[in-house]
Amino acid sequence: MNADRTPLPRTNRLQALRASLLGVVMTAFLCTTAQANPYREVQRLSSSGQHGKALAQADAYLSEKPRDPQMRFLRGVTLTEIGRGAEAEEIFRQLTREFPELPEPYNNLAVLLAARQDLDQARVLLEAALRNDPSYATAHENLGDVLAQLAARSYAKALQIEPGRSSNRRKIGQLQQMLSLGHAP
Repeated sequence: MNADRTPLPRTNRLQALRASLLGVVMTAFLCTTAQANPYREVQRLSSSGQHGKALAQADAYLSEKPRDPQMRFLRGVTLTEIGRGAEAEEIFRQLTREFPELPEPYNNLAVLLAARQDLDQARVLLEAALRNDPSYATAHENLGDVLAQLAARSYAKALQIEPGRSSNRRKIGQLQQMLSLGHAP
């Protein structure tokens, strides 16, 4: 799976997060072909499960060019893949501060936050990604998933307040079914 096609992880599919961040986003984020070789190599190593080697190559490259956003992004994706989400989160946060025009770091940071159920902040980040690139389909899909999860929370709260209201129970069921099947609203 890749970040351009895979929505945010559902509450019952949080393990899919690590697999969802690699792919087309990284390819789109790479610069020109002449400069892409180190990026492609890190991407290839990470994609083939050689995360240690991918990180070592990224680190070596970044020792020469520490501000390079593409390699830092790839490093963050690789860290996410191996379960080092806190480190990846910090990389994506730094990228959003230093390169606020890039939508991909906002998207990937939102994915990490949504996995922790910080849906309000994930929504804010996805909206920022879409302000930067209104045609970023993955961010649109991810925002739809976050909004659906927020709606389910709101219906559940309404059901707690008024347990007899069957419309809320039905809506929660529909949203849970939609989210578990991976369909956007």
